[in-house]
Amino acid sequence: MADSTRVLAVILVVDVVAFGLAIAAEQSRPSARVETDARQEWTYCVYRPDAATGLGAAALALLLVGQAVAAVSSRCFCCGAALRPGGARACALILFLSSWLTFLIAESCLLAGLVQSAYHTRYRKVFFENPPDCETVRRGTFGAGAAFSLITCVLTGAYYFYFSKSRVSYGRREATIGMSPYS
Repeated sequence: MADSTRVLAVILVVDVVAFGLAIAAEQSRPSARVETDARQEWTYCVYRPDAATGLGAAALALLLVGQAVAAVSSRCFCCGAALRPGGARACALILFLSSWLTFLIAESCLLAGLVQSAYHTRYRKVFFENPPDCETVRRGTFGAGAAFSLITCVLTGAYYFYFSKSRVSYGRREATIGMSPYS
C-alpha cells in the first residue's frame, strides 16, 4: 500500500504542477502592437516576449508524465493481475476512461495554445498598404487546458485510488479432488 500511496502522490503533484503552469501560461499570453518604421512607410507587428510558450510546453509535458505514471503503474488497467470484482473495479474502469478523455482534451487545448503562441511570438513581418492584423493567442486557450488538467488530475487520482483498492494479490487455487471439506 505504501507504493500505491507514493505513486498516487507523484501523479497528483505532477498534475497539480501542470495545472499551475497552464494557469501561468494563460496569464502570460503574448500581446502585440502595431509599429511604424522610421520613414513612416511600413507598419508591422511587434510582439512582446512571453513565457507562455515555455510554460505551456512544460504543462503539456508534465500532464503527459502524470498520465504515463498512472498508466504504467496500473499496467493500463487491462494488463496485469486480475482485479477484485465489485464497485471499486467498476469505478476504476469509469474513471480510467474519463481521465483519458479529459487528458486528451487538456493536451489538445495546451497544444493549440502552444502552436498559436509559438507562431505569433516569432512572427515579425513588414506589411504594405493595409495595417497588419496582429494576432495573438485567444484568451482562454491555456485556461481551458488548465481546467481540463485539473479535472484530469482529480479523475486520474481517483482512478488510481480505486484501482489500488480493487487490486487483488491472491494465489490461484488449483482444482483438487479430495475427501476433506476444505479441498
